[in-house]
Amino acid sequence: MWFAILLTLLVAAVLGAFLAIRAALAPLPGEWSVPVAAGPVRMTVGVPSAIRLATSWWGGPLLAGHSLPTRHGRLAFAWRDGVLHVRCRPCVLQPPGLGTEALQLDEVAFTVRRDMDRLAGEIHAGRVQGQWRGSLQADRMQVRLDVPWTSLADGYALVAAQVPEVRRAHIEGRFSLTAEFSLPAGTLAISPRIEGFQVAGLGTESWANAVNACGRRDSRLTADHWIARAVIAAEDQRFWEHPGYDLREMAAALVRNEEAQRVERGASTLSQQVAKLLVAGGERSPVRKLRELLYAVEMERTLGKARILRLYLDTAPWGEGLCGADAAAMHYLGVRARDLKPGQASWLAAMLHNPQQEARRWAETGQINLARTQWVALALKGMSRERKLVLAQAIAGVDWAPRWAEPKAEVK
Repeated sequence: MWFAILLTLLVAAVLGAFLAIRAALAPLPGEWSVPVAAGPVRMTVGVPSAIRLATSWWGGPLLAGHSLPTRHGRLAFAWRDGVLHVRCRPCVLQPPGLGTEALQLDEVAFTVRRDMDRLAGEIHAGRVQGQWRGSLQADRMQVRLDVPWTSLADGYALVAAQVPEVRRAHIEGRFSLTAEFSLPAGTLAISPRIEGFQVAGLGTESWANAVNACGRRDSRLTADHWIARAVIAAEDQRFWEHPGYDLREMAAALVRNEEAQRVERGASTLSQQVAKLLVAGGERSPVRKLRELLYAVEMERTLGKARILRLYLDTAPWGEGLCGADAAAMHYLGVRARDLKPGQASWLAAMLHNPQQEARRWAETGQINLARTQWVALALKGMSRERKLVLAQAIAGVDWAPRWAEPKAEVK
């Protein structure tokens, strides 16, 4: 009898606690909410309410010693001196639109302090540390992350298990980062900074006299040929200015791809694309991007801009199994690459954003994306504005308008 009474009281206590927690986590009208499943229990949780509960004087201690599986890894909780400590080990990061391969870090840890609806804390992974602060509102949370100047070698050390070059490369320089984002909308603004980035030890100096990867002799194309100018206009308009990477393009691409949750904008320089063609391979992933960056920075020092440009022109894919500007020019237009006129060069360079798709379009219709061709022509260096307008009109025919902005990416 006493056992039955105790069991009844225990069940009532557990049920009461569950109902109290469920009531505390239930979303308020208009509150940002997400579905949550814990074994057989399923409920809809108000995110601001859950954060307030987890960082409260009584909710935080209840979390201590427990863990929660998430798509980024298992989160382990601790509560010390009124601060929530969260540890993710291992932790998986997968930036949107960069393929299926994710970055896996050994450990990421952060703290959460709350004062009313203001949040703050620290975050660290390896020797990379930062501070964050945020604010809770009923329908969203806004966060700002600041990573102070940190060694680039320490940053790359986080992914040494996935980027084999880290073990043999000598990496110099430092980086810092400011990022602001809003959840659940996913809006993002990021401002990376890099100083003194130098890489040695990858052997890119041997590529100075490398045999053409396409199995053909060197085209001897130079920066003065129209195809070279058109490729720069189409793929890397700040080629002569950047050190192998373009932070402005990287930040803009990350923001657009985050919003779209897929790749709508690339940010690879010609130097990075050469690294992809010769070493890193074509798989779209953050790991490949990090490898490309190391080779691109070293190439800028060991090869220089002119040789990098020629390597790209001699190895870039142009669809239908074609490789290099000379082969593409002969196949599509019947002339050598060095003899291309401005309009022809613009047409050929416009294919590079998606060579396979444009090759199929050409095979089916005899034409490619004329809006992009027009945009490339308008970005050519070495021509007056008036001449570029005439050229763009000739490319697009009678029904046209100047496209000084890059046409929106097509769904691939």
